[in-house]
Amino acid sequence: MSIEIKYVTLGLAQTNAYLVADTETNDAILIDPVDQAELLLKLATDAGWTIKLILATHAHFDHVLASAALKELTGAPFYIHSEAVPMLKNLPQTGLRFVGQLYPEAAEPDRLLTTESETITLGAIQLETLYTPGHAPGHLAFYMRDQDIVFSGDALFAGSVGRTDLPGSSWAVLERSIFDKLLTLPDQTRVLSGHGAMTTIGRERQTNPFLI
Repeated sequence: MSIEIKYVTLGLAQTNAYLVADTETNDAILIDPVDQAELLLKLATDAGWTIKLILATHAHFDHVLASAALKELTGAPFYIHSEAVPMLKNLPQTGLRFVGQLYPEAAEPDRLLTTESETITLGAIQLETLYTPGHAPGHLAFYMRDQDIVFSGDALFAGSVGRTDLPGSSWAVLERSIFDKLLTLPDQTRVLSGHGAMTTIGRERQTNPFLI
């Protein structure tokens, strides 16, 4: 089994998009279609990979802006949590607030994920869903147990946590998500977040000023 990960940082909010590939089959999952669908597709094709699934950690504009275009380019299904749908549907109006013009419509979800943990499988890739709201409704993290990696979205960052001054956010809920779902993972677990650099669960447990 061979898993490889590539990432690129794009867009107004400098958001990380992750490609996770099974290099035996060259099939890949794209986590957070943040912006510039053609560039995301090129990142995959240059590596010889085919995007077979698109996941979103949550529906803030900077994590789903390229969702419809990338789905059209690849034919890959798009999964997001059911509680994120109202915000997803509001993507065009969000553009008026941030850039003064309508954003494109988001992709229509092909599957709505739930609060119950489940495993999303593509070849050798196994991603466990972790329900981690607080920063945004229906926020999910994706945990690759066999690789000691968690894609934390905007719940947990290196030295920080997700904002809780936004509509639908709550510090009390986010704190519970982090302590119950993320800090229970092994210390060596690498945290690949929606913004910024990689960290580890152990490092954040010991040094993150929001958690100690």
